[in-house]
Amino acid sequence: MADTPWNDLPQPLRRVLDGTPAGVAVLDTALRYRYVNPALAAMNGVPAEEHLGRTIAELLPGIDPREDVLRAVLADGRPREITSSGHTRAGSPQEHRYWYGAYHRLETAGRPVGVVGVVLEVTAARRQQHELEQARARLALLDTAATRIGTTLDVDTTCGELAAFLVDHLADAATVELLPHPDSRHARTLPDGGRRLLRTAIAAKPALLEQVRQVGERGEYVDYRPDSAVPRCLAEGRPVIENLMTEADLRRTAPNPERIADYRAVGIHSGMVVPLTARGHRIGTVTLLRTDPSPGFDQDDAVAAQDLAVRAAIHLDNARRYSREHAVAVDLQRAMLAEPGSPHPDITVAFRYRPAGTSALIGGDWYETVALPDGRTVLAIGDVMGHGIEAAAHMSHYQAMLRAMALLEPNADRLLARMDGLAGDVHDYRPSTCLAVYAEPARGRYCFASAGHLPPAVVRPDGEVALLPVEPGPPLGTGQNGYAPSIVVLPPEHTLLLFTDGLVERRDEDIDRSLRRLTARRLPAGAGPERLLDAVLAGAPDPAEDDIALLAAAPARPRPGQLRSREVLTVLTGGRWKPLG
Repeated sequence: MADTPWNDLPQPLRRVLDGTPAGVAVLDTALRYRYVNPALAAMNGVPAEEHLGRTIAELLPGIDPREDVLRAVLADGRPREITSSGHTRAGSPQEHRYWYGAYHRLETAGRPVGVVGVVLEVTAARRQQHELEQARARLALLDTAATRIGTTLDVDTTCGELAAFLVDHLADAATVELLPHPDSRHARTLPDGGRRLLRTAIAAKPALLEQVRQVGERGEYVDYRPDSAVPRCLAEGRPVIENLMTEADLRRTAPNPERIADYRAVGIHSGMVVPLTARGHRIGTVTLLRTDPSPGFDQDDAVAAQDLAVRAAIHLDNARRYSREHAVAVDLQRAMLAEPGSPHPDITVAFRYRPAGTSALIGGDWYETVALPDGRTVLAIGDVMGHGIEAAAHMSHYQAMLRAMALLEPNADRLLARMDGLAGDVHDYRPSTCLAVYAEPARGRYCFASAGHLPPAVVRPDGEVALLPVEPGPPLGTGQNGYAPSIVVLPPEHTLLLFTDGLVERRDEDIDRSLRRLTARRLPAGAGPERLLDAVLAGAPDPAEDDIALLAAAPARPRPGQLRSREVLTVLTGGRWKPLG
């Protein structure tokens, strides 16, 4: 480089090099600095004159000099671009810095004499690129999570889905723990100031699952000391990361210090606790664990886990709210259906009610019986449209209305017309289907009318099921009226079966096919109403897609003059008698 006196550069070129914001350096063939402009001196945090005669590695041991690339430029003369990283002596708030450099070979008289490099710091750009990539990754993760977490309104299922998803994407093992309901005795603060949570889900990589289960199982209450990670996470409302946990860390964090050996056996070295917060309230925590060879948790992991926890917490809160409403609605409906009216002694009546599974809202299924002064018994079954507490409350209105109006109306079609008119006068009444029957078992005579309800069925002594042709009118509460009576004569050994649509309907099936499936069943021969309904429910899907209400009625005992089972069942419709089946 003696042939290239850089201090004697032409002043215009020197001013360009000294004034450019890019760092410029000239290295000789031994890769020692021969010239450094002010921008590079500031970038490195070393005066320009202190660079001269020293290599990059000697001057800046905190960065990767990529000398192999620089020697390749000297060897073949082909320019190269590289990105290096690390720290210089210049102060910086950045945890890690990045530089982009372009290097060209310098030649004199056809022989290489050194390398010139132009360097720009790209830390901010790299950080922005990293943040953009992380944001895209988190969005993709959340998009996938949307299809796998919160598929039902069941709390335990949602917690299990969250734990399994975290193990698939962020952790080697994960647990989900919820704070007890405020009214629960477990919700009280522990004597030492710690917190008690209910472990609702646990998941782990297949190779770790058995070991993790030895540390704790789902369904148990877990007590945490006040200085451990879970109470701190709940108090602060942000993730708590504990990497490379020592024995003391484990003893403080572990709910059961006696199991420290078990934790060590699993190989846990890092943990992260993330709060589950919904609508401004803490509802629990998620704990993520990592074992070798997985790395410790970082802030990117914390952001991703918190994004998932926020979304899952909303699902969990919705599920909890639904569960409470569902429980209230079930209790309300059971209470209202627990004591239907008493029929006359000449007819035996049995009832069953089974709410749908927790993935569906409770409906407004109802039934009722009324003993009339003239010896007849009114049987009724119906289904209020809609779900939830309001539907359960409206069904009680229809029950009360039927009890009152049945004493005033002489037959089923007029009863439904009166109820439709009354419900229509009250504008906030939800419509309801209803099948009403005026039963005279001593004569084997049953008078039907239907307000949009499914047809009744009759069960013969051999267990065969047949539907009775009852013309449906509009549901109650629509104000459309128009109900046609149907009269059926049944021998005494036959049982009348009334049911709501939850027994037969399927979302992916035509209703006629669903009804044919019912009539294809063979129920226990000679069974009374109670045993018959048990058999009907035993063959229904559990859980069903909708609530199921059942009513079975049969003459209490044969009397002289009644029809016998060998006689033909007949139905009177439109003033004409027709044989059945």
